[in-house]
Amino acid sequence: MKKFVPLLVLFLTFVGVQAQQTSTEKTVDPNAPIITFEETVIDYGKIEHKADGKRVFKFKNTGKSPLIISKVKSSCGCTIPKKPEKPVMPGEVGEIEVKYATNRIGGFSKTITVTSNASEPRVKLKIKGVVMKPETTSKVEKKKSMMAN
Repeated sequence: MKKFVPLLVLFLTFVGVQAQQTSTEKTVDPNAPIITFEETVIDYGKIEHKADGKRVFKFKNTGKSPLIISKVKSSCGCTIPKKPEKPVMPGEVGEIEVKYATNRIGGFSKTITVTSNASEPRVKLKIKGVVMKPETTSKVEKKKSMMAN
């Protein structure tokens, strides 16, 4: 009996540990929608202060079922993304519009996270660029005013 109790405890511990292990492999639905972006980074380059900050990420549903984008979130309040309201059917193209507040001077790098029912449920997009400092008066105007005096 003295040997039976420790063996029973050892056996129950082993069974308990085995029950806690779960499979880390994902089962991928072969009919799931697949979101394929033309580009995942948009570089604004150098843009003027208060210029149009709208850009568009284009994507295609290359899967076999409708793609539903449930959420599009930016890393900052200065970037406003807009998701498609309707499902994107297989083979169709969709757009995610992004507007950056170009009233902020200097470099920027922002992330937009797209959440959907696709085989890869989260995709990160990026915008980057530099908003140039506004010129108070142009060089030509300065020369004219100097010549007039």
